[in-house]
Amino acid sequence: MKKILIIEDDRRIAQNISRGLQQEGYTTEVVYEGINGRQLAMQPDVDLLILDLTLPGLSGFEVCRSVRAERPHLPIIMLTALGEVDDKVEGLALGADDYIVKPFDFRELIARVATCFRRSSLGQESRKEEVWRVANLLVNTSTKEVKRGSVVIDLTAREFALLNYLIRNKGRVMAKMDIAEAVWGLNFDPGTNVVEVYVNYLRKKIDRDFEPKLIHNRPGMGYVLKEEV
Repeated sequence: MKKILIIEDDRRIAQNISRGLQQEGYTTEVVYEGINGRQLAMQPDVDLLILDLTLPGLSGFEVCRSVRAERPHLPIIMLTALGEVDDKVEGLALGADDYIVKPFDFRELIARVATCFRRSSLGQESRKEEVWRVANLLVNTSTKEVKRGSVVIDLTAREFALLNYLIRNKGRVMAKMDIAEAVWGLNFDPGTNVVEVYVNYLRKKIDRDFEPKLIHNRPGMGYVLKEEV
């Protein structure tokens, strides 16, 4: 039985979510502030985290950053009243898998939870050692090691997920909508520039100081990872 930790300072909302998830067959635990919530989220029996952002003690952004550093594969759904695009981008940049804005339909939350678990399960099945190469770029999907030539490159979990998606589709132009759905599990929102932001992050790390350049923009179409002759 999957265990879901809910970190939400509004007790009515937290208890309603907890009861609804239990009716769907999940085990739940509720915490109303950030510091204890972060500690509990580190426990190996927690299978998914539902996280508010405006928390006493420690913000949801800080909780997400800490948890993602220690548990890179734990599904995290941010649940918040902060609906601005910048807030979404920041939350996703810190490693959240999904972002739901209050007020919300509980059926949507249930669907997002199921999607996160399905994606997590597929990820576990695919975490066998694979090595992908394009020019002098090497990506090991098991060890998460990335190199350009002999230089080891440190990537965040989300940057690695983006690079992994691009290199698995090397030579193919991938639309922003396809990238967003594959890497963030989002229904693409044209007002969200999270894909562009992360492509820029990735370019600075794997392309800026190296040759040949590998990440290319195709205006109006998307992005492609390839060695262009």
